[in-house]
Amino acid sequence: MIFRRLALPLALALFSTTALAQTPIDPLDARDARRLDRMEQVMRELRAIVFQGRDSGKPVVIQPAETDYQLQELTRRLGELEQSLTRITGDLETAARDGELARRENQALKSQIKSLSDKIATLENRAAAAEAPVDAGLPAPELSGAPPTQTATETFNQARQLMLSGDYDGAETGFRAYVARYGDSLKAPEARYWLGKTLSARAAHAEAAGAYIGAIRGWPRTPWAPDAVVELARALIQIKKPADACQTLAEFSRRYPKAPPAVQGRAAAARSQAKCAA
Repeated sequence: MIFRRLALPLALALFSTTALAQTPIDPLDARDARRLDRMEQVMRELRAIVFQGRDSGKPVVIQPAETDYQLQELTRRLGELEQSLTRITGDLETAARDGELARRENQALKSQIKSLSDKIATLENRAAAAEAPVDAGLPAPELSGAPPTQTATETFNQARQLMLSGDYDGAETGFRAYVARYGDSLKAPEARYWLGKTLSARAAHAEAAGAYIGAIRGWPRTPWAPDAVVELARALIQIKKPADACQTLAEFSRRYPKAPPAVQGRAAAARSQAKCAA
């Protein structure tokens, strides 16, 4: 249908153009000649378009004038470039914000690492101090009236009996003597534990803490070990070191999860007193 509608006007236009082409032209009218040449060029392009549409069967699309089309295409490309530049600018701004955020996070991470390193160094120093003999610098007292040939078992049992009878001064002397004489024996950690008990009973909390540390060195799996850890935490609370007490109680929960209920109850009370985090 499109070809039929275009056929008649094109035929008339071609006839008119042919007739004009056969009409003599005044050589002086150069502008009319150029105009006629342009019209013939347009008609040839129209014929080519019509024949192309007829042969291909596709709709005929007549493009605008070359200059206008190029201007439109240039405008479109400029619009696309502006959109691309806008996206790139946005991406650069986002990258800059991400970089600044990463820099701040890196600084915060460095601060946290330094803080953790300081804490680790402090804990290592405390561990080194805990490994020092609890009786360092203390005289090695003799049991009152005890013969020099008294065995290790006799020395331990006598000090234990003095403690059970309420003679904490005598018990302290006995356990100090045992640690001084038999500090490398298998019963030495337990002797330090009972020495800590006598010191706690006499409110010598700083010395008691040292005795308990010596007793639980290596975290032994003995019946008295969980109680020694709790007693250490209580002594630390008394000497105004609640943070160390909380760390000690955390180790208690981790290393002695099956401690007797009574010991666990005193550990809970110590946590509350030290205001340990849940």
